[in-house]
Amino acid sequence: MSDSDEVDRIVEAWTRERPDLNFAPLQVLSRVGRLSKHLDRARRAAFSASELNSGEFDVLSALRRAGSPYQLSPKALLQQTLVSSGTMTNRIDRLVDRSLVERRTDPNDGRGILVVLSEAGRFRVDAAISQLLAAETEVLGRLSPADQDRLAGLLRKLSLDFD
Repeated sequence: MSDSDEVDRIVEAWTRERPDLNFAPLQVLSRVGRLSKHLDRARRAAFSASELNSGEFDVLSALRRAGSPYQLSPKALLQQTLVSSGTMTNRIDRLVDRSLVERRTDPNDGRGILVVLSEAGRFRVDAAISQLLAAETEVLGRLSPADQDRLAGLLRKLSLDFD
């Protein structure tokens, strides 16, 4: 089994064609991009098994992580999912139609609403997160726990300016 991958072949070809450039960023970021595509496929499969798409999972998981009584304002959901208010409204509407969440009047603000996770929504998101963790564990299977910790730390360091 070879220790070189497609990125090595791409960088080697570019280096041959453009020896005046430093292709070191491709060594890291092209791999991150390619792994992202594999991870997206694994996530879609995990969510699909629970009859969810990634946007629905984002909303349901934000509500589930909030803890009992599993409710958040639309504004809090926006902050956690980084989507536009129109996109969030559409996601909530679809989840309400599927009885996975409910809209309730905020008891502390009669003009505000809360999005509340239903029992069916909780069941779906719990199943989806279990499937997701199994898929992601498989993606990371070639790395030891120590390597995974090291990689997580490096990626955290790299992503701090983006969060």
